[in-house]
Amino acid sequence: MVSVRAALAWLAGLLLLQPAGAADTQVQTLLLWPGGAPGAAAGGGEETVRITEQGDHVVSNVHQPSIAVYLPAKALATGAAVVVVPGGGHRELWTDHEGYNIAQFLNTQGIAAFVLKYRLARAPGSSYSIEGDALNDLKRAVRTVRAGAASWKVDPRKIGVIGFSAGGQLAALAATRFDAGHAGDADPVERQGSRPDFTALVYPGTWPELKFAADTPPMFLLCGGDDRPEVIAGITRTYLALREFKVPAELHLYDRVGHGFGLRKTAQGPIAAWPQLFVDWIGPTLAAR
Repeated sequence: MVSVRAALAWLAGLLLLQPAGAADTQVQTLLLWPGGAPGAAAGGGEETVRITEQGDHVVSNVHQPSIAVYLPAKALATGAAVVVVPGGGHRELWTDHEGYNIAQFLNTQGIAAFVLKYRLARAPGSSYSIEGDALNDLKRAVRTVRAGAASWKVDPRKIGVIGFSAGGQLAALAATRFDAGHAGDADPVERQGSRPDFTALVYPGTWPELKFAADTPPMFLLCGGDDRPEVIAGITRTYLALREFKVPAELHLYDRVGHGFGLRKTAQGPIAAWPQLFVDWIGPTLAAR
């Protein structure tokens, strides 16, 4: 039988390239399935990165899902952790303003962060699915953080998910289609539960009908008032449904703000303060459980 500590030590030995945009931070990137992800396309090749005119790093051709591990300074650590899920329409991943920038900010607040690269169901020629492969990648990320909680000085009862756009769709699915883990599995990571302890949906993409319940994790909901009507309607309906089940929820709609703002160094005005609002929400939300 493989112990959790031994499995995580093995995973930690699989250090990949430091993520783009993380030059000033000591970062590990870990494959979620070191032996290959279930259903991964054979011969898919390496990930590709393009850089936009604005300097954004955009990742595609993901066949081996992974997490980039960002840990706060020990003196700041609160024990909370967040899996960060970038968007990109399930065709690519915008890993800077919806990934690494978020992780670095969370670290300044004492929160560990794990930036997910998941398989892309709408990329040209993709054989992957959103509700199968991409969702399983996110669930596996939550399990992995929970399994490695002791090594990363994380409280396994304080692990949340924040998703942006298409990543917000995945975060919503993870918050409503979780499981308690598979007790008899030979893989210690798979024995962990996949339920996030809290969830943030930031301008989330459209999704199938979600089934909320009293055990749905608390949610922080955020989008711009100039986003697509279906995004605003969806996030508002989600808030009202959560309140019906008495699930703690907080909704923020920013006037004169569109889609895809994320966290950029150039952000100005009230929208620039949203990350602090999210952090301020986490503490009381976890304390009230």
